[in-house]
Amino acid sequence: MITSQGLIQLGFKSGDFVLQDDGNGTYIRDWNSSSPRPIVADIEAAHNQWEIHRESEVVAKKERLASVKSKLEALGLTTEEVKEAFGI
Repeated sequence: MITSQGLIQLGFKSGDFVLQDDGNGTYIRDWNSSSPRPIVADIEAAHNQWEIHRESEVVAKKERLASVKSKLEALGLTTEEVKEAFGI
């Protein structure tokens, strides 16, 4: 499947391409880059890399939050106290 995330992962900018889906799947309607148009398999592989990276960022964020909460608890603070203190 052709996705903008896959193309961006390959180093292209959103202005380099225009995607369209007429009901039969997404395709590259316009190619504005001076670089050669990548093949679908390369776009799909890049999209998969993007998904893996995005998922690892979500996991890392959850781990940081858990770490912060445990440190607050070790200091004797609650999440509510910190929110109130910092206005968040």
